[in-house]
Amino acid sequence: MAPLPSLEAASRRTFAIISHPDAGKTTLTEKFLLYAGAVQSAGTVKARSGRRSATSDWMEMEQKRGISISSTVLQFPYRGRTINLLDTPGHRDFSEDTYRVLAAVDAAVMVLDVAKGIEPQTRKLFEVCRDRGIPLLTFLNKLDRPGREPLELLDEISDQLGLIPTPVTWPVGIPGDFRGVVDRRDGSFVRFTKSARGASEAAEEVVDPGEAAQREGGAWEAAQEELALLAASGNDLDVESFLGGVSSPVFVGSALTNFGVRLLLDAVVDLAPAPSPVPDDEGKPRALDAPFAGFVFKIQANMDPAHRDRIAFVRVCSGHFRRGMTVTHAASGKPFATKYASTVFGADRETIEEAFPGDVIGLVNATGLGIGDTLYEADPVRFPRIPSFAPEQFVVARPLDGGRFKQFRRGLAQLDEEGVVQVLRHVDRGDAAPILAAVGPMQFEVFSHRLEHEFGAPVELLGTSYKVARRTDSASAPALARSTGVEVLARADGTLLALFESPAWLARVEQDKPELTLERIIAD
Repeated sequence: MAPLPSLEAASRRTFAIISHPDAGKTTLTEKFLLYAGAVQSAGTVKARSGRRSATSDWMEMEQKRGISISSTVLQFPYRGRTINLLDTPGHRDFSEDTYRVLAAVDAAVMVLDVAKGIEPQTRKLFEVCRDRGIPLLTFLNKLDRPGREPLELLDEISDQLGLIPTPVTWPVGIPGDFRGVVDRRDGSFVRFTKSARGASEAAEEVVDPGEAAQREGGAWEAAQEELALLAASGNDLDVESFLGGVSSPVFVGSALTNFGVRLLLDAVVDLAPAPSPVPDDEGKPRALDAPFAGFVFKIQANMDPAHRDRIAFVRVCSGHFRRGMTVTHAASGKPFATKYASTVFGADRETIEEAFPGDVIGLVNATGLGIGDTLYEADPVRFPRIPSFAPEQFVVARPLDGGRFKQFRRGLAQLDEEGVVQVLRHVDRGDAAPILAAVGPMQFEVFSHRLEHEFGAPVELLGTSYKVARRTDSASAPALARSTGVEVLARADGTLLALFESPAWLARVEQDKPELTLERIIAD
């Protein structure tokens, strides 16, 4: 008898980790894998040939810079559940990649550095989560280092994000002199001991409150006073308000030294929602037990440099996926074979035979699939497309070696499909001198690096005078093209963008020619 998708979905937890750069997001990802038994020591993959480092940060540039550039999918079992963890870039220049990932998750963990609190990128990512109705768990990280008072950070979460923080665990000791945590649900005190550089699970010692008072002294007394204040405020864990996006359960600890990591991972299992029906583009929820359907939220090429392949990451929304099944590509109406389906663990992959709602599958060499595309079996469905961010930076790309133009064109098309940058072409110039559009300059660095090292086509990037873009249409394009300081270019999907040299010039055109179509490009 075939498994019932809705029952299988109940055992799935699909979530992302979001944060400002350097808040400890990737470290926390590694420690989740450690506590789940998916790695033998932090940074090395268990049961794979050859110990590998940088489990989630697999790209060469990521390992050199120590930052996340590309989102990563990691699937592993924990406490009888199947966990789909999506690690995301922290740098604002890669916000669009993070936004696409957030379209594929059911919950998120927001990591805050106790020394810095809420930073600009944190606020931006939170807004995306709120807009998409994604419940948030909060982790106050780096309590092993000097930082701000946790009570002060709770006020900041409330004031700046409009979330009700509901502490579940609370520190004993100040940042920099962290002794352990009190679980407010049962009053237990878990005292931690450091492991060598956090490479293995930290030993956890449950200490009787009376003994804790003697051993921890003033730190214990101060924590009890703070716990009394929290109890008086009434900000206690409330699952209903958490799922509704009104409150955020708060956990404390140190990902680097493993303090509090297990309690947070347990909370993902116990509190984060299982997959639920996903609305189609008409707003009608697709039942979990309906035939298979899913959407592409990420495309990545050359994760395996030896094979130069292309993998499309698909979030399963309904039904029972079986490897080898033939599905329909909604955008083209054509059949699509799924022979080469994999489960993904960072840069590693293994053939997968089946998947259920909430799972993420990798379709290898998925030519023809684009970000946001829907795949379905039997009952036709189309999920909403994933919007693009408005570009803020523009450069012209030219190949340095004319003899490598074919490689340049191939890399240009591939990196455009992945969403590394947006490639804009003029009808007369084509690929000879395309304009690259991005949220931030680091995207151009990634583009240039990958074009040279993966496609053998070194490129020079030249600055432009363009400052702002608006979406337009074919009826408005001729008049815009005749205007001074404006250029009309096309994306690969046919969308026309008008680039302006200044916001002031855009405002003048809007005033003088209100009949022209000039739409803001927003991610909503």
